[in-house]
Amino acid sequence: MVGTRFSSFVTRTGHLWRCLMSRFPVNVHRQDPYRNFKFSVIVDGRSVPDILRVSPLTRRTESVISRSGGDPSQFRVAPGPSSFEPVTIERGLTHDPTFENWANLTFSAAGDAAMSLKDYRKDIQINLHNLQGSIVMSFRVYRCWVSEYQALPALDANEAALATERIVVQHEGWERDREVSEPAET
Repeated sequence: MVGTRFSSFVTRTGHLWRCLMSRFPVNVHRQDPYRNFKFSVIVDGRSVPDILRVSPLTRRTESVISRSGGDPSQFRVAPGPSSFEPVTIERGLTHDPTFENWANLTFSAAGDAAMSLKDYRKDIQINLHNLQGSIVMSFRVYRCWVSEYQALPALDANEAALATERIVVQHEGWERDREVSEPAET
C-alpha cells in the first residue's frame, strides 16, 4: 500500500515537475524546439511568396565603461545605446514585384522626384510556424526601408541553382508579438 502511494506520488509530482519545467506550457509532451525552415514574411498585410532565407533578428547594446577617481582600479560597465542589425530577406525569383517595388521607393531611375518619402518605410512581420503550419511566434520589425536590392544573383551556366532576389532592410527595432501564443498541437 505504501509503495503504491509512493509511486503514485512520484508519478504525479514527476508530471507536475515536468509541467513546471516544460519549455512548452501548452504542449507539455513536446520535447524538441521549433525548426527554422517554416516561416513567412508579411509586407503590406500580405505574405510575400517564395521566401528562402531571413537573417537573424539581432539587437546589440553598447557597453559604457566608467570609473570614478576614488574607486578601486577597476571599471564599472553599464548598458548604453542599443542598435539593430539590418535584416536580409532572400527569395526565389518570380514575377511578384514586392521587393522591386519597395526598393524603388528609395531609388528611381526617373529621378529623386519619383521617390516616395511617404511610403518607403514599412513595418514587416516575421512569423515562425510549427510543422503543422500554425504560427508559434511572431516578430514585428518597425520602420523598415530597403537599403540594398539585388535583382539577380550571379548567373553561372555550370551550376544548377535557384535564381534569387534579395533585399537588405534597415529598421528601427523589433519586438515579439506577445499576442501570438503557443497553439495546441494535435
